[in-house]
Amino acid sequence: MIRERFSYRQTFAVILADKPEHIEAAKAGMLRARQVLEAYIARDPFFSATFDPYTPDSDELIITRMADAASIAGVGPMAAVAGSIAWAGIEAMQDAGAMFGVIDNGGDIALISDRNVRVGVHAGDALLSDRIAFVVPPQDSVLGICTSSATVGPSISFGVSDAVTVFSRNVALADAWATSVCNQIRADNLSVLDQINSNDVRGIFVIIGEQDFRWGMLPPIVRADVDERLISAGDR
Repeated sequence: MIRERFSYRQTFAVILADKPEHIEAAKAGMLRARQVLEAYIARDPFFSATFDPYTPDSDELIITRMADAASIAGVGPMAAVAGSIAWAGIEAMQDAGAMFGVIDNGGDIALISDRNVRVGVHAGDALLSDRIAFVVPPQDSVLGICTSSATVGPSISFGVSDAVTVFSRNVALADAWATSVCNQIRADNLSVLDQINSNDVRGIFVIIGEQDFRWGMLPPIVRADVDERLISAGDR
């Protein structure tokens, strides 16, 4: 397996693949997505500034994916940027014939896999941070595993959660809902979870201090020793 880091402006991703050409495909896919996004923001800066759902004047795939996901989750389009860019990279890997590929864009992951993949959870100083991992079974279609935190990383958050991890086939939506849930959920108030459609989201795992909360269908969780050197810090 090949592991390679990719950086371009605010994107700092880690790519896993079996073949060098699949790594290159992932880079090209993410780069194209970023260029389309940057070109649109240059003519519509409000798209990148608003914290509220927004209807863009564009039919470009990355723009519509971000806007649609943000509308469902009740956040601004940029809440879905990292997941959407990772998604574009994984689709490029698929187009290049990859059966296995993982792109971790700052904790927002898109993957396809013909084998089990362990995904660790980093939650800063929380009790469970770096001590558990999800065992994700083989996936022949793209799966998004996106994490938002109010205590880790440079992203803007209005919440208190150390980590909110969302699983969805729609990677942009996983990213947007991770932000939305992280903004709203409290240990004594889980009502935000009632807003989520189980047809869109497969499962959610939340860490707040010493407590964890689970919603929907999650992969098996096992004890793990996560190497912090492998953690990426991408689009936020």
